[in-house]
Amino acid sequence: MLIQEIMKKEVVTISKDDSAFDASIKYRDYKVGCLVVVDKQRCVGVVTERDLIERVVCEKRNPEETKVEEIMSRDVKTIHRLSTVEDAIKLMKKYNIKKLPVVSDDMLVGIVTITDISHARPELSKRFIDSWVKIRWQD
Repeated sequence: MLIQEIMKKEVVTISKDDSAFDASIKYRDYKVGCLVVVDKQRCVGVVTERDLIERVVCEKRNPEETKVEEIMSRDVKTIHRLSTVEDAIKLMKKYNIKKLPVVSDDMLVGIVTITDISHARPELSKRFIDSWVKIRWQD
């Protein structure tokens, strides 16, 4: 099964030039797990609620003056739309992530989450979750 078959095409994005306040508003309005940061439809980062808390609130920065580019995670793992679900699981497990922006020709075309995978391939996600939990509990 290919990623393009299960990915969500409607991705909530934010510009790297928007403010942390703008990101907070998007979180409130869209209730998503992450915001994909784009520059001309290219994925350049991800902003999570944790980024907002740790890099804005805890550092007592002004959310209206702090740019998304200053707080985003830059080392974003992506997956090609023609990759397999198994490839996505390997990436998620290797990097301990639950969401992958989907690209084609370096352009953002969607997003796939562990939830999307678990709905599409429950037998794979059970093995993945079992192995992930076992690894975490052994630490």
